[in-house]
Amino acid sequence: MTISTIIVDDEKPARDELAFLLKGFPEITLIGQGRNGVEAVALIKEHAPDLVFLDVQMPGLDGFGVLKKLVERKMKVPHVVFATAFDHYAVQAFDVNAVDYVLKPFDKARIAKAIARARREIEAQTSPADRLEQLVNQLGAVGQMAGAAKGGGNAPVKVLVKSAQRMLLVDANDFIFASIEDGMISVTAKECEGTSNYRTLEELSAAVDSEAFWRPHRSFLVNIHHIKEVVPWFKSSYMLKMSDKKQTEIPVSRVQTKRLRELFKL
Repeated sequence: MTISTIIVDDEKPARDELAFLLKGFPEITLIGQGRNGVEAVALIKEHAPDLVFLDVQMPGLDGFGVLKKLVERKMKVPHVVFATAFDHYAVQAFDVNAVDYVLKPFDKARIAKAIARARREIEAQTSPADRLEQLVNQLGAVGQMAGAAKGGGNAPVKVLVKSAQRMLLVDANDFIFASIEDGMISVTAKECEGTSNYRTLEELSAAVDSEAFWRPHRSFLVNIHHIKEVVPWFKSSYMLKMSDKKQTEIPVSRVQTKRLRELFKL
């Protein structure tokens, strides 16, 4: 059988290296290459490939963003092998959902295993859609957790935090606060600090979807269970001292002062 395949990576040397290695597998027919997530979605829509080697880290729409688009648009989901430079400690999200991945720099033997697995699943007509959607849900990208949707109970929402070249899944309960500056969202949790893939605090707030989260200021989203102290400020305003190691102080906007008084009966 032939396996129609697409490569998506924002780095041309990585695309070239993978394309060269795939020439060693006669069952693979390379039908297209993309440089970013937007091109990935367009190529998948146009060609409906059997298999996609998809880079995790890309500017703009990254690998997880591509999955989110496919799930949202209810498109036919191909078998996906993620290509990532992250170490083995960072790919727990893939392992949990039985989603395949290859580490950079590429290893031909590992690619051979990924292709063999994809071939078995294609021949068995196993759809990857469920587990990819579950991965998207687990990362807090769309809707409710898949486990809850399937009647498996209300599993805690997870937020993906990129920290020191690792991808950590943080329980929303352990999330202390997030801030946005120059379009980049920073997240502080009990055990780690890092950045988020979300573009806006509104999107992040919708993902955690809990009454515990509040926007005291347009640049901040806080978990009210991790507010350590309410500090009176000048002109009847307030600051929130959070429970992180730095005891970060977060301003409360005048518009949100009323909500603060309601929350803590000031």
